[in-house]
Amino acid sequence: MPTNLDDVASVRAALAPDPALAERVTRSERPWTGRIFSVELAEVELPDGSRAPRELVRHHGGAGVVAVRDGRVCLVKQYRVALGRATLEIPAGKVDPGEDRAATAARELAEETGLVAERLEPLVESYGSPGFTDEHTSVYLARGLSQGPARPDDGELVNTVWVELGAAVEAIRLGLLDDAKTVMGILAARAFGML
Repeated sequence: MPTNLDDVASVRAALAPDPALAERVTRSERPWTGRIFSVELAEVELPDGSRAPRELVRHHGGAGVVAVRDGRVCLVKQYRVALGRATLEIPAGKVDPGEDRAATAARELAEETGLVAERLEPLVESYGSPGFTDEHTSVYLARGLSQGPARPDDGELVNTVWVELGAAVEAIRLGLLDDAKTVMGILAARAFGML
């Protein structure tokens, strides 16, 4: 039977641990570990006592920044081999082990665009595809921007593109901006009245 949730407290209560849904890992192995993520093969015991396999991707996570100046959002154009094409994305990158997520966001903003923010405000958190990965992305809103020199990582080829905010929202609707952190960051900032 569906449950209606009318406030944040009821959403929080709905997320409380529920033994009727919990899966217990009974076995796991990590056959591959890379620089950014690793693959884990697990077996779980379901609440009804049956067992099921789980294929998981363990990821360091990432952080990104929605940076807006004069009504335009800063995006970086970058070729993505996994998609076979270029994308327009908010400046972002992976969190180094032990690194503060806001520090990651500030570092990536400066490296990719040369922009420096006086402060970063937490905007939105996301698990991109929790059915198989623990990749956690934090998105911040940049305030008090100043321009410095860009310093992309070796092998990172990016161009900075400034898109009018209304055009960016329409591009999301049309599927032209389709990177998840970019979509959620721009739409959240707009929905929360932060732009």
